Amino acid sequence: MLKDLLNWGQRRDLVELIVPRKTFADVILPEKTRRALAETLVQIEKHHLIYDVWGLGERHSTGTGLIFNFAGPPGTGKTICAEAVANLLSKRLYKVRYAELESCWAGETGKNIVSVFREARQQDAVLLFDEADSIASRRFTAMSFGYEREANQAVNILLKELESYDGVVIFATNLCANFDPAFERRVRTHILFEMPGVRERELIWKAQLHPQRTPLADDVDFKALAEAYAVSGGDIKNAVLKAAQMAAGEEGADHRKRIAQRHFERAMQEVLDSKKVMDQTLFVSESGDPAAASAMLAALQGIEARLQRLEDQTDSLSDQVTTTRQEVSVVLEGFSRQVEALYGRLDAVEAGVEERVKTLSGQWESLTARLRRVTFIPLPRWATYLLSALGLATAAGATALGLR
Repeated sequence: MLKDLLNWGQRRDLVELIVPRKTFADVILPEKTRRALAETLVQIEKHHLIYDVWGLGERHSTGTGLIFNFAGPPGTGKTICAEAVANLLSKRLYKVRYAELESCWAGETGKNIVSVFREARQQDAVLLFDEADSIASRRFTAMSFGYEREANQAVNILLKELESYDGVVIFATNLCANFDPAFERRVRTHILFEMPGVRERELIWKAQLHPQRTPLADDVDFKALAEAYAVSGGDIKNAVLKAAQMAAGEEGADHRKRIAQRHFERAMQEVLDSKKVMDQTLFVSESGDPAAASAMLAALQGIEARLQRLEDQTDSLSDQVTTTRQEVSVVLEGFSRQVEALYGRLDAVEAGVEERVKTLSGQWESLTARLRRVTFIPLPRWATYLLSALGLATAAGATALGLR
């Protein structure tokens, strides 16, 4: 009960339920990636044949799950293909929410991982770890802080769950090098999602638009766009939406507005400029000034020192919380024993009262029976006075004799 009180804020929505609607017809991939996906689907479809009919399941009790790693740059179709796999299998897709999975309480992250796999197993769902390097990163070799021990424990629990899970699990990442080496043995197939070529990019440009309802100007040339911009499908999607916003925001009647080539080119340039901002480095200035670089490095070192102090404070706070929880637990256990003792005394008093009631009831019944056997004779009033007088006379005589 104490644990439930202290974990009152524990979040239960560990996964996002996705009813799959995307199919493999909705994603355009390079031929090499598509062939690798086709081989993956064969493994899924023939799982029963291999492990049940051919008897390999009797020889291998663990590691029979279908665990795949979709690796590649952002925007190359990894998440869409995971949804398409679930759609093909007529299963729901459970996408893990890392913000809910990770907990500030010691040991709770591992319990959340176990809960995710238990729920996916019960619902027979496809489990998706998007940006999986966040949870499956390399373990720390030297554990100096509490968060390092917690991270290693979470990875160990994840590896154990993967070993015993017999369903479909898909990891999606663009930082495959950050994976812990132990995942190599658990993953059945690694599929590389490469950047699309010119032909694929042209098809992706066209696929983002409605074939009948999207108004295009006569100068739109998707092949030229595909040749000019070597980008991912996600970048093309963002550029198309930006271009549509630009065209819609121009002056004039809506029914005359068209998305032109200049809109697509300008939108794509904005997407590329945004990526340049994200790719900037903090260590070298545009002018190449060593002093500026040194100042930045010194600032980063100061930030690192502050982070180290915060980590130490966090570990200390975690220890204090653990100690407090233990102390409160001891106090509650003492209260529990006292309550049990009071209940025991109350039971004893209740038993004594019941026994006394039984005794009094017996005495009352006995007295009632005796009274029933006694015969009372009604006397007139003068007889009552006479008896009273005789009693007084007798008492007076006895008193006189005593005085003598």
